[in-house]
Amino acid sequence: MAAVGLQTHIWANNTRSIVLMALFPVLLVGIIYAAQLVMMGYGYLPSTESFEGDLAYSARMLIGSMPLAFAGAGLWFVIAYFSNQAIIDMATGARVVDRQSNPEIYNLLENLAISRGMKTPTLRLIERPELNAFATGLHEGQYSITVTRGLVQALDRDELEAVLAHELTHVINKDVRTMIIATVFAGIISLIAEMMFRSMRFMTLGGNRRGNSGGAALAVILIGFGIAAIGWILSIVIRMSLSRRREFIADAGSVELTKNPDAMISALQKVSGRADLQAPDEVAGMFLEHHETGFLGLFATHPPIEKRIEALIRYAGGIDHLAERQKQHLPGGTAVPPTA
Repeated sequence: MAAVGLQTHIWANNTRSIVLMALFPVLLVGIIYAAQLVMMGYGYLPSTESFEGDLAYSARMLIGSMPLAFAGAGLWFVIAYFSNQAIIDMATGARVVDRQSNPEIYNLLENLAISRGMKTPTLRLIERPELNAFATGLHEGQYSITVTRGLVQALDRDELEAVLAHELTHVINKDVRTMIIATVFAGIISLIAEMMFRSMRFMTLGGNRRGNSGGAALAVILIGFGIAAIGWILSIVIRMSLSRRREFIADAGSVELTKNPDAMISALQKVSGRADLQAPDEVAGMFLEHHETGFLGLFATHPPIEKRIEALIRYAGGIDHLAERQKQHLPGGTAVPPTA
């Protein structure tokens, strides 16, 4: 794990956030252009009956459509800004809890926040047996940390504190803001592209309204869907562009806050293999653990837990408790037997 300055990591997250917001209207314009080409190919929009002519005519139409695209992007920015948490809550089933209903978890989170001189994030709970957690929010006063019921029940106090500190580090490092932007914006691009691909079946069943299936029409249709596919791939690349190093840094941040690397190691060991909380891929990218390797691991949003534990042992002085007991010896050279 290469050394990375914390301030550099925060600057990089701020830069990514700006790039993602700038990229969103550009992708939206590209999707509109692709939709126009497909509709021309199927005869739902006027056509010049030639391949080059349709491409040029669609480009001229796009100039008129661009204000609408940017207005739509601006509207989505407003919706995402005020409703991102509601969207995520609907996708995961999270609900707000307070100190009275969950005093132990709330007090742990509050103490961690006070130690960093920040306002305590809202605490949310998902009534699911899987072991997972994540942080959300765009700015102070909007931050939230969510845990599952299974995580609360499976972890002891120190382990739960370590996980809360991990998620709080995502807030401090501005990882959470970048993830929210990527989740909401990449998600809507994926949705639009998917709707286009599904509409292909409808248009195909409806037939070509020009009454023919000439080569120019077919070429225009293929170009349109090709552009839509590029937009969909770029939405995946946006998720991939969020460095997996953020999880290593958040693990290290947890150790800095709790001074207990073993608690983080133990928590990760318990979470491993039990974290498969059902949620859209864009949202799952924010989780404490999300096991999604894809093709040769190219689409994985998290490093393997084994690598994270290895980093904690190597760089944070953490140890596996069972391994340590096996190394220890009583006076006279008698090894301490492992206990259950």
